[in-house]
Amino acid sequence: MTAVFAIARRDLAQTYSGSGWLMPLVFFLLVATLFPFAIGPDPAILGRVGGGALWTAALLAALLPIDRLIAPDRDAGVLDQYAIRGISEEIVAVAKIGAHWIGFGPPLMLAALPASALLGMDADSLIRLELGLALGSIGLAALAVTVAALVAGLRSGGALAGLLMLPLAVPILIFGAGALDDLQRGAYFLLGASALLLLATAPFATGAAIRIMRE
Repeated sequence: MTAVFAIARRDLAQTYSGSGWLMPLVFFLLVATLFPFAIGPDPAILGRVGGGALWTAALLAALLPIDRLIAPDRDAGVLDQYAIRGISEEIVAVAKIGAHWIGFGPPLMLAALPASALLGMDADSLIRLELGLALGSIGLAALAVTVAALVAGLRSGGALAGLLMLPLAVPILIFGAGALDDLQRGAYFLLGASALLLLATAPFATGAAIRIMRE
């Protein structure tokens, strides 16, 4: 556990040492700002489709930091140092998932407050959106770290990351947007199950990808 906290603390320090952590939030808010211009200012329409737009923005925003999750540590030899010290690749993956979620999930939930106001969402829809993001962002963070490990070191890895992550994240998008509907409250359970499945499998998939990367 000490290694997990040490690696997570290091990753968080690197995340907040620059301005890269702001890019997903800026992108998220830009979508919320521009979306009303695309479909018109009708509050009824905005309130009905705004939640789905924010979920789509959250999914796309999760793609932005992928290049800095694994590749910099690979290039700097940090992953090799972890292996020399006897820290398993799965432990490294757990720490990176936790650090990425802390740096991505709660700030995204805070950004959803002004974004929901821009889209005219009511208080009930906002609460359901926040609950869904709390669950779904965990799955997105786990999936992002796994995809980052798979494409690290590959040419045009950023574009390939999108091709890999977007189809795998579709269940989170569907169930997250579905949870905003009064008639689909069971979508929360499916959203949580999808997030937990990604969280449970991500450390092993990421660990295997890191081991292959070093060979």
